[in-house]
Amino acid sequence: MRRDTRESDSSPREDLVRRAIGHFTVHGIGDTSLRGIAAALETSHRMLIYHFGSREGLLAALVSSLRRDLENALVEMAGTPGESLRDVVWRYWSTLIAPTSIAPLLFELSVPAMRDAPWADSFREGSAAWTAGLAALLRRAGEPEERAVIVARMSMSVVRGVLWELAITGDRTAADATMHAFVDAHWPNRPIGDPATS
Repeated sequence: MRRDTRESDSSPREDLVRRAIGHFTVHGIGDTSLRGIAAALETSHRMLIYHFGSREGLLAALVSSLRRDLENALVEMAGTPGESLRDVVWRYWSTLIAPTSIAPLLFELSVPAMRDAPWADSFREGSAAWTAGLAALLRRAGEPEERAVIVARMSMSVVRGVLWELAITGDRTAADATMHAFVDAHWPNRPIGDPATS
């Protein structure tokens, strides 16, 4: 997924966030202390305190960055008029389950968010943005507002569940089959920008 460019790529803070995401995507977070994180990122404890204030501040910055990435990816996947809606959805699903997927990291961060961690609002805002984005995509394919919102919310829940199952079992074939069945059952087989939207 393309990273957000609103903050300069040369920003030391953003560089630390990117490196932390890369490290945690591979190794997980666990109970690693801020000093342990600093060692893994080949920086100093003092530098992380300066930029983030605390371990929780660093993790909150990670979640905000990941949320921007996912929101940008949703914009990028919007497709062009005439493109099949199901093709657009499937393209994004393929991105989510790529070998470098951040799904396990997001799941790890979501548990503290359920207990009102400092990054809980970022999760809620991201979920709302995704629901709105998917609903807009459905409306472009001619779905009425109420139906579009219901399918968007249902899609968010199904994707989370299938990603969780995939992370546990590693069964890509089963994950793809589940998503195929869901998309075929609930997403219209129409092009986006169809005249039905007018």
